[in-house]
Amino acid sequence: MKKIKTTAGFMGTSEQKEKLIAMIAEHKDIKGSIMPILQKAQEIYGYLPLEVQQIISDETGVSMSEIYGIVTFYSQFVLNPKGEIAISVCMGTACYVKGAKDILDRISANIGIKPGETSKDGRYSLDATRCIGACGLAPVFLVNEDVYGRIEKPEDVDDILKKYTES
Repeated sequence: MKKIKTTAGFMGTSEQKEKLIAMIAEHKDIKGSIMPILQKAQEIYGYLPLEVQQIISDETGVSMSEIYGIVTFYSQFVLNPKGEIAISVCMGTACYVKGAKDILDRISANIGIKPGETSKDGRYSLDATRCIGACGLAPVFLVNEDVYGRIEKPEDVDDILKKYTES
């Protein structure tokens, strides 16, 4: 196996690795199977760190650069683990023009991490996402599965976040 830079904090188990390798073995000879393999790998690990991408590369014979290109192109794939409280701010056109950037900045200041990061304790993750399809509620953000829309000013997120930060 080639040496690769490891992802800080990657904690995959031997059971996950065995499950991944078995799944790859079932799919690797099927034409066009790399997307389903990546999707199932993300189901197993919750995200696709470099270590998992390397296993997929080694087992399928698809280059690491091709796998990384696919993972970073499609928004369904994530490179970092999500926090217990996953916050996503829609940056689609409708949300953006109604102040989503200021909302994202306010949330970032509140929880102390930048977009694309997960807090060191694993409690919070913050993402700027593409359109989530709730343009009529713009600007919109999600906390786990809870949708918050029609945010009038960035300060309005403070009370919403208190529900999640005070527990």
